[in-house]
Amino acid sequence: MSEAVRIGLTDGVFHIEMARPEKKNALTAGMYRTMADALASAEADPAVRVILISGAGGNFTAGNDLHDFLEKPPMDESAPVFHFINGFANLQKPFVAAVEGVAVGVGTTMLLHCDLVYAGSAARFVLPFANLGLTPEAASSLLLPLCVGHARAAEMLMLGEPFSAQTALDAGIVNAVLPDGQALDHALERCRKLTMQPAASLRLTKQLMKRAQQPLINDTMSVEAEVFRQRLLSPEAKEAFGAFFEKRKPDFAKFS
Repeated sequence: MSEAVRIGLTDGVFHIEMARPEKKNALTAGMYRTMADALASAEADPAVRVILISGAGGNFTAGNDLHDFLEKPPMDESAPVFHFINGFANLQKPFVAAVEGVAVGVGTTMLLHCDLVYAGSAARFVLPFANLGLTPEAASSLLLPLCVGHARAAEMLMLGEPFSAQTALDAGIVNAVLPDGQALDHALERCRKLTMQPAASLRLTKQLMKRAQQPLINDTMSVEAEVFRQRLLSPEAKEAFGAFFEKRKPDFAKFS
């Protein structure tokens, strides 16, 4: 178990908290493994009615810890990050997120799989895959265009620029924007209301809403994972990561 992930169950609400605030909850392989195991445990436990994910210290997550990521790159489907992604993409129980501060990479793509998302007004969402010489994951290449339309999805995925909580609300990525610091309390209130609903009805409703898309989601994630692994070895990715650690602007002009 990773010490940087806190897990608790209270009155049917299974709460996963990414708790590495000094690094804006940047995710390591150990954290992915812990969260993947936690999702599997929650899905199997009849005492769990709703799964909630949040971040400690005023941020959701800064995405991958790049030092850890490059030391232990996800080169096959056994990698903890892929277990985590497959876990939240195939949850049967309601999945709720409370987002404050930054939500980078998987911190944004996982929200496309949530049933309810609540964000603080200063939350910032970033999909920096292309900026790093990589490609989208977690079926975001499918789900984001379905959610926001091709043009807005292309802007988010190709330019990789941060976008605001209000933009996320207008795009249908989040359900509501709350004053900063209130997203978690509001999400918990919504979770408690869900625990009072018939559990089987909620699971079946979610299955019906996702019935047509789920096979395509899983197929897309498999294709994305293979392309992502190839891109990790690409010259563009090496340039992007080198520039990041050297604190300089990457130069992609020599690559076609």
